[in-house]
Formats: sequence, structure tokens, C-alpha cells
Amino acid sequence: MRRSAAVLRVAVVGLLVLGLALPPLAAALRPLRERVAFAGAAASSGSWADEHAFYKRDDNDMSPYSWNITGTYKGSWSFAGSTNGSSRFLEFVTSKGDSVLELLSTPTKISGVHYVQGTITFHDVIDKSHDCGVAQIRLEGVYIWPFRQLRMVANSGADGEPLQEEDYFLSNPYHLLRIFSSQVFQDSSEEKNRRKNSLTHDMEKHCNIEIAAKVVRVSSNQNEGEHEKYRLEGLMESPSVDDDGECFSSILLNSTSLNVEAYYNKAVNYTLMVTFISFLQVLLLIRQMEHSNTQSGAAKVSIIMIGQQAIMDAYLCLLHLTAGILVESLFNAFATAAFFKFVVFSIFEMRYLLAIWKASRPLNSGEGWEIMRRELSVLYSRFYGILLGGILLMYELHNFLRPLLFLMYSFWIPQIVTNVIRDTRKPLHPQYILGMTATRVAIPLYIFGCPSNFMRIEPDKKWCIAVTTFMGIQAAVLLLQHYLGSRCFIPRQILPEKYCYHRKVEDSTNQPIDCVICMTAIDLSQRTSEYMVAPCEHIFHSGCLQRWMDIKMECPTCRRSLPPA
Repeated sequence: MRRSAAVLRVAVVGLLVLGLALPPLAAALRPLRERVAFAGAAASSGSWADEHAFYKRDDNDMSPYSWNITGTYKGSWSFAGSTNGSSRFLEFVTSKGDSVLELLSTPTKISGVHYVQGTITFHDVIDKSHDCGVAQIRLEGVYIWPFRQLRMVANSGADGEPLQEEDYFLSNPYHLLRIFSSQVFQDSSEEKNRRKNSLTHDMEKHCNIEIAAKVVRVSSNQNEGEHEKYRLEGLMESPSVDDDGECFSSILLNSTSLNVEAYYNKAVNYTLMVTFISFLQVLLLIRQMEHSNTQSGAAKVSIIMIGQQAIMDAYLCLLHLTAGILVESLFNAFATAAFFKFVVFSIFEMRYLLAIWKASRPLNSGEGWEIMRRELSVLYSRFYGILLGGILLMYELHNFLRPLLFLMYSFWIPQIVTNVIRDTRKPLHPQYILGMTATRVAIPLYIFGCPSNFMRIEPDKKWCIAVTTFMGIQAAVLLLQHYLGSRCFIPRQILPEKYCYHRKVEDSTNQPIDCVICMTAIDLSQRTSEYMVAPCEHIFHSGCLQRWMDIKMECPTCRRSLPPA
């Protein structure tokens, strides 16, 4: 079967080349039927579709090397005439739209002739058999370099032989990253079904889809370097097999090749951004760990908040590592970003998580190593269990990925709730709050907000505004709690009764009382704000006990637990 297909392809190439020397045969093999109206318009505009364009060489560009037109071409399609695009299989939503042409050019034994395979994808089209939003058609044909002509017909792959362009598409980073992003950042169910059912087999079976195009080299600017850029200008027609009219009206195609090097640069710049963000997050974590380096300071930090951020960084590490393995040519860039994310969550955040856990259980710190190891095993089991469970949850609920991302970016809420419940004072440094908010929101803003992101995900401005506002509100509440008090925004009527350290003490013995912290006398005749009375009736200077409580929430005299001040 493969041998017969190869012979057929060589025969097609030979006939087309023979048609160059014999105009009558070339006219018979010409894939497009004459259109008087379109031919007249094309002739007046000097387009490629002039009657003699196929036979005329470009004398101004006779390079000894043929052009390699392999690549991705993005552009637009529109109807050649005033018709709205009647079709037996497709319903065109508009009179023009976007199109993507994928080509793989292979040289043949005949000099200047290339065998071409590929696909063309039309957007803003409804396939009546599948009710999807794109129409994708497989193509094959020849590219004759001396005349800059491309002739292609539909190829449904009915002979069972795998098309060569499939191997190219599966090794092209432009497509691999699009597949990766479509699997990770799942589109809606309609978009998924649209991609799944985009091949219009019925149309390829009943229609003779034919494309004729001229290849024009476009001058590249300095930013694109030595990349050769090409433009395809052509016409697509579809006479039916049974001569029952045409399958759809003639379509004008105008596409320009994409610069793969620029696409590489976008991906590399993204990984540099992620690496820089990870480095900033390490500095912010170090600053926060210094701010809460005492047992009392670490106990004020919510372990759920740090654990949620560690899980987010673990997911980002896995995603970037998977992208690097999938796209071999970009492995070094993505592996570097994954390594820095690994450092953030496995070294710094897990270490901080362990410090918070130890600070929250001071009464058990003197227990044996076996009990400590058992509780540590439970802690790590819960963390990695939630990590793996989250992966399974996102896989099952992939159609609701954006609401899940919204939930993941609510990591400040556990700290806000902890501050209110415990009435803690300044658990987080303001630089850590602002820095983490900005660095965490940078990646989703690039993915869902940048119109030219390398993942080719359609921008969603509403979602970006929503997640930015949501993160900003959380950070603002934390800053208000830092400067105005943990319960500043809660009405006093619903607040629980709080222990008052500044209460009046009756000194019946008239004996001086010393502060055991600074070992100086306390004058009880002064204002109550000058001294503090613990629930155990021990008295200290206000400044001395507040500094002590920043280290330990225990009475310096009897070691009883102290309530928040």
C-alpha cells in the first residue's frame, strides 16, 4: 500500500512538472476551474491568479537554493465574491475569519519540486455534522520552487497510511506547547469537542478540495534575524465529486509564516520570568522567616497558608518539568524554572512549614523522638496526600479549572481568619504580603492576560481583573490587620470578651514589686498603661511583657500560657 501511494505521488509530481513544458497538459491539470469574475478582478490587481502566472518565472530572484516553506502560516480567509458562502457541509458564521495553515515540504528527486503535506484550519466555521467551531482539512500536493507555485488537494488519509506531517507536528514545539497548554488549562467542553471533531471527513469524501497559491518571500526586520518569512496568497475551491454544484464558495487565502525563533524566545523569556519570580520569592521567604524567628512569632503564622503556597509551587514545578520533557528543544529553559520552583517549595517553604508546626506544639517539645517522628510522618503524609489528591481533583474537574485556580489563590484567607480568631499582632511582614501577592499573580496574568503568550491561550480580561482584585482585597485586609489590629474591621458587638492586661491593682502591702524581666521596681501608683497584669496575677512593665510575648506566650514567672494582648 505504501509503495503504491509513493508511486502515485511521484506520478503526480511528474505530470505537474511535465505540465510546465506543455501548456495544454498544464491547463488540463490545473486544479482550479476558471472564474470569470474572480479572474478579472485578479488580473486588474496584478495578483498571482493571472492566467500566465503559473508559467512565468521570477527573474529578479533566481537563487540557486530552493525555499523551504515548511512551517506554520497564520492569516485570514475571505470569500472571493459577494456570496456568503453556500455549503453542503459547512456553515460560515461570517464572510471572513482566521485560518492556520501547517505545511511540511519534502524535496523530491526532481530539482525544484517539493512534495508538501499539511492541514488547513478555518475558524468561525460551523461543521454541520459535528456542530463545532473550526473546520480542519488535511492536504497534500506539490510546491514548484522556480515558479513559486503551490498546488494542493484534500487528503483524508483513507488508505490507512500515516501522513508524514503528523510526525512533524508531534515534534514541533509550536504544536507541542499548544497541546500541553490545552491539556493543562482546559478550555470549555464546547472548545474540547470542537477540537476533537474538527476533521470534516464527509466534506473530504464528497468534495474535490483544491488550493492554488503563490509563495512570496517577505523581507524580515532586524528583530527577526536571519529567519526567512513567506506569505501565501491563494484561492481554495471545492467542486463536488458528483457534479452536484460546489461544496462551498471560492475562498481567498492570505497567510504569513510564523517565526519559530521568536516563538522560542517567548518561551525562554517566560522561563526567565518564572526564574526571577522564584528568586524574589526566596528572598521574601527569608525576610518573613527572620520576622518570625521566635517561637511566638512562628506560632502566629497560619500553617494552612504556607502549606497552600507550597502546594502551588509544587504544581508549578511539575508543570514546567513536564513541559520541558515534552518539548526537548526547550528542556533546559523549562528545567531551570522547575528547579527554582523546587527549591522554593521543598527547601524554604517546607522548612518554614516545619518551624510553624513545631512552634504550635510547645508543650510536646520535650517528648521522645518516637512521638515526634510519628507526628512528623502524619504532617508529611497529609501534605503529600493533599498534593496528589489535588492533582486527581483537577483532572476530574478540568472543565472547572479556572474556579479551582481562583480557590488556590485564596491562600491569604487562612491567615486572615487565624488573625481574627487568635487576635495575633503583626504575624506577617508587610514586604512579604505585598511581594508574595505581586509574584503569585504574575504567572496567571501572563497566561490568561497576555494576548501574545507562547501557550496561545485566548486572553480572558474579566478573569484577570477578578483574580487581581481578589488578591488585592486579601492583601489589603492583611495590611489593615497589621497596622490597625487583627479585629479592626469586625464590630465590637460580636467580638468575644478579651482579657484586659491593663487593670487596676490594689497594693495593700505597700511593698515594692519588681519586674522579673528587667529586675526594676514597678510603680503601681502610675497609670495602668505603664504596667500589665497577667491572668496569674504576676505584674510586669508593659514594654517588658510585650517584648517577652513576642518571643514566648508564657508567663516569665510561672510559665502559664498567656492570652493575646
